[in-house]
Amino acid sequence: MEPGILIACFALVAATLLFIFYIEPDASDSAPHRSQLDHLLERRDTIYENLRDLKFEHRAGKFSEADYNEMRAALEKETALVLAEIETVTGGVARPQRREVASAGAHAVRDKSTS
Repeated sequence: MEPGILIACFALVAATLLFIFYIEPDASDSAPHRSQLDHLLERRDTIYENLRDLKFEHRAGKFSEADYNEMRAALEKETALVLAEIETVTGGVARPQRREVASAGAHAVRDKSTS
């Protein structure tokens, strides 16, 4: 085996071991688990994205009218269930429009820009 390749292999192993054992994890790596509301908002956003994609693909001719209507109805039913669950979790408080806007920092930035 060539000495250059051998040195490169040892350097790679040494770098890997240093990375695994000596680099401290970020505080965000040990952040608490997401709340139920976060999960529901993410699910709602995913369903909305799926509905947009479905509509686009239907217009592109990838789905028949019957298949499109069936899949759209299923996604709309799932959306209604998720929205009802969000209402239950928030106690009927108005739903956040997007997950990013729900943070307090986003409200402060938006309020300053409108002043």
